Amino acid sequence: MKGLYLVVDLDQTLLKTDILFECFWFSWRQAPRTWLSIHSWKLAPLKRHLATTCQLDVGTLPYNPEVIKYIQTWKAAGGKAALATATDQLLAEKVAAHLGLFDAVYGSNGQVNLKGTAKAQFLLKQFGEKQFVYIGDAAADLPIWAVAAKAITVNAPPWLRQKVEQLNPHVEHLGSAKRSIKLYLKEIRPHQWVKNSLVFVPMLAAHQFNLPTFWSSLVAAVAFSLTASSVYVLNDLLDLQADRAHPRKRHRPFAAGDLPLAHGLWMLFIFLGAGMAIAPTLGWPFLGILLAYYALTTAYSFFLKRRIVIDICTLAGLYTIRIFAGAVATGISLSVWLLAFSMFFFFCLATVKRQAELVDQQRRNELKTKGRGYHTEDLPIITMMALSAGYVSVLVLALYINSPQVRLLYTRPQVLWGGCAVLLYWLTRTVFLTHRGLMHYDPIVYAIKDRQSQLCFLICLGLFILGKSL
Repeated sequence: MKGLYLVVDLDQTLLKTDILFECFWFSWRQAPRTWLSIHSWKLAPLKRHLATTCQLDVGTLPYNPEVIKYIQTWKAAGGKAALATATDQLLAEKVAAHLGLFDAVYGSNGQVNLKGTAKAQFLLKQFGEKQFVYIGDAAADLPIWAVAAKAITVNAPPWLRQKVEQLNPHVEHLGSAKRSIKLYLKEIRPHQWVKNSLVFVPMLAAHQFNLPTFWSSLVAAVAFSLTASSVYVLNDLLDLQADRAHPRKRHRPFAAGDLPLAHGLWMLFIFLGAGMAIAPTLGWPFLGILLAYYALTTAYSFFLKRRIVIDICTLAGLYTIRIFAGAVATGISLSVWLLAFSMFFFFCLATVKRQAELVDQQRRNELKTKGRGYHTEDLPIITMMALSAGYVSVLVLALYINSPQVRLLYTRPQVLWGGCAVLLYWLTRTVFLTHRGLMHYDPIVYAIKDRQSQLCFLICLGLFILGKSL
């Protein structure tokens, strides 16, 4: 293969992602109004429009180390390499400049989409038949492999490998197309579904322990879990660049390039559709609440998360909406006490989440969190907000214990005072751990895994049972 050019595809080959989808989600995240100025929906002009309006940080994109190593080996042996891609020329040149591996760059020019047959004809004109080696990943590359001196596939499925071998006797396969189901589970975050157990709170608070009420609460939890997973997918697609700058979030499947961005679209709609299909079985008012939840979470993903204080209020509201949904699903009326406690308690947890992010940011010597509106100097105020809201929630619980409603539900309400003490301890310890940088960025996930948090929950549960049964 001496003297031949090594021609490399970009999307899903050199990169573990797709630039078109990157630009699509970036533009919706940063400047959705740019879509109003599109003059043509043909692919090549659309790519040029996105390339000129999308400020992608090519340095943070997930590159395929196996392909980069192959190019470096080729170059070390004295060969030349070219980047040929359907991505717009402007972005292709940025990637090439970042890597410094290519002698030539060919991309779509705003009029011609350099893909499939068009790319094959271009490369034939540029190099001649059997005068180049081509690295690609998709069925669209079959016409190119047919005229290349050697065909190299990247993460190609078995059926595609077989077709390439039929077209070209000189074939090499890099990578594997296998994707674990664990990646999809990691993306939809089933561990976060525990938050949706809040729909059971009205049933527990009203002591209505019967099968119909439990079943309605369970169906509501499933509907919220499916809808929430679609929101997690949307959030990750919108936050690709911010997640890649984060020490933990950069390992999320889409940010790391472990899952194709194209899969995000069908995951988003499948989970959203399933959740919304289940909701009407609990009545149209419940569907309305679920739609309100989705609208609020979508607004949060797009812009509310970047507004200081508003983002915390939104997170607290999303927790409280789940309790409302449980009440609507079961037909149980919510007490003012429960709503007041929820408002302050969840405001505390939402603030702790921001506190954890700021502590982590401070340790990495970053002045401002990417995708958020907070600075490290805001940390004392955020900590004060978390403690204040948490202590007010304990006060509300204490006042509730002295209310007439409690005497109707509990035979020994004085036992419940122990729950106030445990909650006071847990909230204070949680803020302390967060201040020391020991908190997971989501306090609820942390509490599920933390032994002392589990013990506090069991003690509170035991106290409420004793107060009821003594």
